[in-house]
Amino acid sequence: MPVPENKPVLDGDQVLAALAALANPHRLRIIAALASGGRNFVSQMARDAGISRPLMHLHLQKLESSGLITSKLELSSDGKALNYYEVTDFALVLTPQTIAQAALSLTSNSET
Repeated sequence: MPVPENKPVLDGDQVLAALAALANPHRLRIIAALASGGRNFVSQMARDAGISRPLMHLHLQKLESSGLITSKLELSSDGKALNYYEVTDFALVLTPQTIAQAALSLTSNSET
């Protein structure tokens, strides 16, 4: 399966980070919610998912550090600072060939 057009190809380290970030059901659901519902803020996502804000924040940090989502701090109409999250434009295609290509670009041999 070819990589979709106009989607950045991930190197080996990025593939590992993306797979590690997605290896959790909460984080998969977060990506799904952001992909279908658009950007959202921590408190609302925590309420929707039925988890605490601190736990949601940890999951969002993991997804953001892997490059799968981004955040932007904005002020609401009542003056509250809200950190909005949205999905980045990525494509993760896993085939034996794309894995072999990703393996060639790994910068670390350690298992993390």
